[in-house]
Amino acid sequence: MFSTDDFEKIHWHDNAIHGFRILEGELCGDLVLDIDFITEWLPPVEGAFSFRVAPSDLIFHEVSDLIISINYAAASAAVQPMAIHEIHREAISYPNGYSSFAWKIELNWPPNSFFTFQSSGLTQNQRMEPIITGAQYLSPTERQSAL
Repeated sequence: MFSTDDFEKIHWHDNAIHGFRILEGELCGDLVLDIDFITEWLPPVEGAFSFRVAPSDLIFHEVSDLIISINYAAASAAVQPMAIHEIHREAISYPNGYSSFAWKIELNWPPNSFFTFQSSGLTQNQRMEPIITGAQYLSPTERQSAL
């Protein structure tokens, strides 16, 4: 399990997003991304890379000011899992002493797509042990075993 304290150590580049949902909270809800987390990029064998990938829930807590822009039409593409390019955060402090973060999740697929929001922090829960695969994401069959 990862948390906000681990943010600088985690890399989500090329992690597939298979879905997202909003969980209701008292004041602000949580944003949950269903991702294939690449736990390790393995050294190439005969020129081919492989990866350790685990289905995971990336959960942002106490979310507000959510903007989602996902544009498959600009790429003239069929709908398929999104892919994270990078996740950015910036600390925010309010005069009343409350602190939070401004987050931006840039996607590399589809291009020019993103999530922006404010959130107090994140946790990431891995749903099963990583699977070694030649792709940076899991097949529907491999993901099904994690449900």
